[in-house]
Formats: sequence, structure tokens, C-alpha cells
Amino acid sequence: MAARVKLRDVVDAMDLPNQDWQSYLNRDTGEIVIVTDEDRALVEDDVDPDDLPDWQREALPKARDAVESSRFVLLPGSFEIHEWSIMERFGHERGSARQRDELLDSLHGRGAFRMFKSAIRRLGIEEEWYRFRDSAFEEIAKDWLESNGLEYD
Repeated sequence: MAARVKLRDVVDAMDLPNQDWQSYLNRDTGEIVIVTDEDRALVEDDVDPDDLPDWQREALPKARDAVESSRFVLLPGSFEIHEWSIMERFGHERGSARQRDELLDSLHGRGAFRMFKSAIRRLGIEEEWYRFRDSAFEEIAKDWLESNGLEYD
């Protein structure tokens, strides 16, 4: 039987600091395992754990299990989340035409994420953005959990 999962844990695991890291959820226990690029390379290269420092030796079995076991499912990553679309939706939903225009203009060209963050700070709506973003991540997590037949709190 699949474990009941905490929605907040899934949302937090989807929001990784590195775009190339991946989070996996153990269907049986509800445990989330984050697999870094380095962990994945060690698993793929089938490195002997005895050749690793203690901290990697401890992490490798979990990473290997997450990547290779059918008990684990891969959480949505940046491709499925598509944060640029979330930022665009936030811009479109602004009541003020000035804010809407500034936010939507910031999303075009090189450095769109950086320019968007500068715009929300300048406009004083940073907290609103993070609430909106968090809500969007929660909806993605709920859809993902439901599509994988997982119950959540």
C-alpha cells in the first residue's frame, strides 16, 4: 500500500536549487530522495562504494534505489513545472496595467528570470509573487500526486 504523502514536502522537493538535480518519491514510505548530478553519474558509472568518501558512501545506495527501483517515481522537474509560464500568468493577472506591462516586458529576451525578479522587487510585489508561485507549484504537485495514485495531506 502506498504511503500518504505530505503535499508541502513534494512542493519543496520540486523547488530544487539546481535544474539538473531530480527528486524521487518512494511510493511505499513517502520518503523523498534528491539525486544530484554527481550521484547520478556515480550510479550510472557503477562506482564501487568502497572507493568513495564516507558521506558519498552513505548517499549512494539511496540514490541508486531512487534511480533504479520501480518503488520510486520521479517528481515533476523544470520541464513539467515551466516556471516561465507561471511568471507570465502572474503578469497577466495583475490589476494594474503598469505592473502588467512591466512584468510581461521583463519576460522577453535574455535574462528573463533575473529581469522578472528585479521587476517584482521594484514594484513591491515580491510577497504576492511568491504566494502565487507557491500556489501554482501546489497545483502541479496535486495533479502529479493524483495522476500517480498517491494520497496526500
